[in-house]
Order: sequence, then C-alpha cells, then structure tokens
Amino acid sequence: MLGDRLRALRHQHGLTLRQVADATGLSTALLSQIENGRTDPSVTTLRKLARVFEADMASLFRDPDAPAVHVSRPGERFRMAAPAGLITYERITPGRGDFEVLRAELAPGDVSSEHAWGHDSTECVYVLTGEVVVEVGAQTHHLGAGDAVTFDSREPHRYANTSGAPASFLLTVSPPTP
Repeated sequence: MLGDRLRALRHQHGLTLRQVADATGLSTALLSQIENGRTDPSVTTLRKLARVFEADMASLFRDPDAPAVHVSRPGERFRMAAPAGLITYERITPGRGDFEVLRAELAPGDVSSEHAWGHDSTECVYVLTGEVVVEVGAQTHHLGAGDAVTFDSREPHRYANTSGAPASFLLTVSPPTP
C-alpha cells in the first residue's frame, strides 16, 4: 500500500525515479524497492519523500479505501525502521487520517530523533515494557511500564531510552502528522 501511494504521488508530481532520487539523495534502486513493496523505508527516508512531494508524512499512509473495521496482526503490520540509534515504529491502525497508533521500540541508548521537534497534533505515550524518557519542551518525564503521558505535540519533543534494557510503548497521534 505505501509503495503504491508513493508511486501515485510521484506520478502526480510528474517525477521519474531518477528525479526523486536526485531530490532526496536516495538511490533509484532503493526507491524502486520501496515502491514495489520489497523493502520498508526508514523514518528518515519517509521524511525526505514527504518533502519532495510537499506533503506531511502522515499523508503518505492515508488510505481512502481503509476498511471500517481493521484487524492488525503481528508480522503483517507495516514497520518503519530507523537508522541505528533511532526508534522503530510498527503501525497498528489503518490510514484513515483521524488518528494513528504506533507500537514503538527503543533499544538501550536509542532516541526517536536527533533533536526535539514539534508538529500540530496531540500525542499519548503508554509504556508497555522498560523505561522511556519523554522530553516535552523544557520538561523531562521518566516513565516505566504502565505509565502514560499526553501532551500537545506542537511543543518540541522526543523519546529516549537511557536504561540498559529495551523499551516498547504505544504512541497515539491525533491527527496524524509527521
């Protein structure tokens, strides 16, 4: 689905794979693999593509044909892998555009992004396992399994695992934005 959406956006903008590659610094081979569903893009790659298509990252996942009832199973979900040291997301919800639920994994020392940043949404983090540090503006929140924090994500924010054990959490974003 994501590959089909990216191909459609590329065609809507009248761009070739080579032009998208030049604009993003990605290889045409990687872009072709993403469009054909042979590889999952990293979060960084998705951000680069969204910029080229002048779209927010969430729009890359919107599916106008999303079912009214959506069943999500482990091993069948879309994963957004990140470069080493950054977060990995697994998409739980369909792309209707109303809200997004992601299961996030942070290895020890991993962060969600190099720097805190904001976007126009509300977020809720619910820690499933391990410990997660949630930085929102000037505040730092240390959360353990079962803890949750909700905040206005226009405030610059990021997530970190400063412990020696893996951590996982559910992230709900409404409305979904990059």
